[in-house]
Amino acid sequence: MTMPTPTPSSDDPPRRILSLWFPRLGAERLLRADPGAGQGPLAVVETRGAAQILTSLSEEASRAGLVGNMPLAEARALCPDLQTRQGEPVKEAGFLAALRRWAGRFSPWVAEDGAAALILDITGCAHLFGGEAQLLEQIDAETEALQLTACSGLADTVGAAWALARYAGRDAGGARRSGDAIDQEARATRSRASKRRHWTKGGAAPMAQLRPAQAARIAPHGQTRQALAELPVAALRLDAPVVAELNRLGLRRVQDLIGTPRATLARRFGTGLTRRLDQALGVEPEPITPAAPEVHFALRLSLPDPIGLEEDILAGIDRLLPPLCEKLTAKARGARRVRLELSLAEGSRQVIEIGLARATANADRIRPLLAMKLGGVEAGFGIDMMRLVAVVTEPLQARQMTGGTLATSVASARRARDTGIEDLMGRIGARVGLEAITRAHPAESHIPEKTATVLAAAWSEAAPDWPKPAYPRPLTLFAPEPVHADDCPDLPAQFRWRGRNFVTLGAMGPERIAPEWWLDDPAWRSGVRDYWRVETATGERLWLFYAHGGTMSAGWFCHGDFA
Repeated sequence: MTMPTPTPSSDDPPRRILSLWFPRLGAERLLRADPGAGQGPLAVVETRGAAQILTSLSEEASRAGLVGNMPLAEARALCPDLQTRQGEPVKEAGFLAALRRWAGRFSPWVAEDGAAALILDITGCAHLFGGEAQLLEQIDAETEALQLTACSGLADTVGAAWALARYAGRDAGGARRSGDAIDQEARATRSRASKRRHWTKGGAAPMAQLRPAQAARIAPHGQTRQALAELPVAALRLDAPVVAELNRLGLRRVQDLIGTPRATLARRFGTGLTRRLDQALGVEPEPITPAAPEVHFALRLSLPDPIGLEEDILAGIDRLLPPLCEKLTAKARGARRVRLELSLAEGSRQVIEIGLARATANADRIRPLLAMKLGGVEAGFGIDMMRLVAVVTEPLQARQMTGGTLATSVASARRARDTGIEDLMGRIGARVGLEAITRAHPAESHIPEKTATVLAAAWSEAAPDWPKPAYPRPLTLFAPEPVHADDCPDLPAQFRWRGRNFVTLGAMGPERIAPEWWLDDPAWRSGVRDYWRVETATGERLWLFYAHGGTMSAGWFCHGDFA
């Protein structure tokens, strides 16, 4: 029997989306970390090509007439006392992730939107704060306490909320006509929110109770079209060239696009324009994917009495490491870098960090590497707390055994051999660093010095099959060195190299190698080469070649030796 598809109940609350934009995120993050940087106009710059561009401005810099994406040279001409800091995208992303966790108190459905904004699905959550207006007031108060500028927009769709957060109060010509502009009004979080008004459960906050700024950034349920009508077309998240072309044609407001036939818009500007318009109006759904919770792999051991002996530290590692590996195994992940943090009784801390050639959840492969590092620990008055953290983890791929008994034994032997090499790389890497361990890997080139490429061993796989050349290659390969001999293609009976005279006893060749004509390699401007494997009377086995001459003169050279 086929079950009917459930339909949403009419009692379900309407979907409500809140967009929270931090237009000064980069600058205000620096001001929070270093309040002394706010003594003058501050801007965060980013290098794009050959120019430096302003990406984030403090409020004082905006009052000085600076705007985002302005070249630094032009900004200094307008504001000579401008202070600048280089942008740090990684730290800014971490700061936004912290704000995402903070926003989780208003809704369990929070996602990051670009580099400086959050999207919250507050469906069914606003009544917990007294209504939508009171929710925005609380966000304003808390962002003010965090010393952040925040602009919010609340609507039925993601696109409409995004538009209201950034363009509420801006006319189609691009000029601000109300106090909602960031550089005109006090920051959205500047004035303390009024106390929560009395509220009756089940009732929505009437628009008459909203301040003008709130009315501009809240679109009541079912009035998305009216809220977007007077906004500029840039509020639809369109590319700058599309916005410029629309303005050139006189289509400046969203309502100008709403009244235009969709087929005409799609034919002239592509389906991207109509898709963004449909998403903003709720015709096309736009789901919100909340950020996955961060998984931390760490364990802590508090000690009743301080310890200082290496054996005691190893005993603590033996207590922490097995459960840590069990947590990793449960999540099908392996540790690539492991850190041991030792808190000393006098308040300081020592850190030991190791790297592994391959991610693993096997305690027997991690413990020896940690033990190698304990010799440098200075326990002082003793260690009273140990913390073991899997700093970097990677997914572990499941291995399926196939074939008969012989195939299984061969695969097991190969896996044991690979594990042994990885453990050896881990032990060497604990002393010299994993980056210092390299391996050669075959490359697709017939040029002798380009047949192999050097890769970091810990971040590459061993070549399963190394292609065998048609002719033997020397054990040592060096840059071609001139050989004094007769200038002719015939192998010389005697020659002089590195200040010594040699007599040819035997030879094998020639092997002709042509340069890669599609590349201009300075080392191969000598043209086609004929290689010979030469054995001298004194026992040397050399790799000589005769260059037929290209843009360089012809002659004999030595390229390697087989000793």
